[in-house]
Amino acid sequence: MSQKTSPAATSNAVVLLSGGLDSTTVLAIAKSEGFAVHALTFRYGQRHSIEIDAARRIAEREGAREHHIVDIDLTVFGGSALTADIPVPKDRDLTPSAADADEIPITYVPARNTIFLSYAVALAEVNGASNIFIGVNALDYSGYPDCRPEYIRAFEKMANLATRAGVEGTTRLLIRTPLISLSKAAIITLGISLGVDYSQTTSCYDPAPGGEACGRCDACQLRLKGFREAGVEDPIPYATAKAASR
Repeated sequence: MSQKTSPAATSNAVVLLSGGLDSTTVLAIAKSEGFAVHALTFRYGQRHSIEIDAARRIAEREGAREHHIVDIDLTVFGGSALTADIPVPKDRDLTPSAADADEIPITYVPARNTIFLSYAVALAEVNGASNIFIGVNALDYSGYPDCRPEYIRAFEKMANLATRAGVEGTTRLLIRTPLISLSKAAIITLGISLGVDYSQTTSCYDPAPGGEACGRCDACQLRLKGFREAGVEDPIPYATAKAASR
C-alpha cells in the first residue's frame, strides 16, 4: 500500500516509521536534512496495531513522498507478547541496577528489525536511496538485541554486500541511527525543536480499546520518564491519570 503526498526532492531516504515517538523524530531529522522521505510501516500482527493509523497520520502530516504500509504476519511464529497470546509485562523495574535489567523482555519480537531493515534495503534499491533511517536506541530502551550499535554496523556491512549498488560500487548504503546514543528526554527535546507533534504518536504495547496508553508497560514507562526529564507534558491520553503522572 503506497500513499504519495509530496513532490520529488534532491535525494531519497527510506524511513522506518512505526508511529511511535522515536521513529517520528527520525522522520523529522531526515526531513531537516533535505531528504525526500519514503516512509515504511509494517502491519505484522502486533497487538498495538493502532500505531499503523498513527504512522499514516504522521506520514501525511510530514509530507512524506511515499508511505508504504506492508503486510507481513509474524503471529505465525509468535514468541513475543506483541505477536502471541502472552501478557504484556507491566510495572517492570527498568533502572540499570534492577536484577533483570540485562534480560531480553518478552516484548522483543524475534528478528523484527532484521526483517524490517531487509524490506527497507529493497525499497532503497528501487528508489535509489543511499540512506535508511531507523529509530533504534541503545540508551533508554528495553534491552532488545537488534537495537545495539554492533548489530546496526553488521547489518549495514551485509546490506552493502547484498545489493547491486554495493557490489558495483556506485552507492554505499548507510543505516542511519541518529537517536542511538540519546536519552529519551534528549530525543523529545530534539523533536520539539524540529516541530514534531508528539500528540500524534503512540508508544504503548497494550493500549485500551479506545487507544489510551496503559502507562505501565516498558514503552509507556520509558516515554513518561523521557517527558518528565525533558520538563514537558506528554500530550497523549493515558488510561488513568495516575499512570500519566508517574
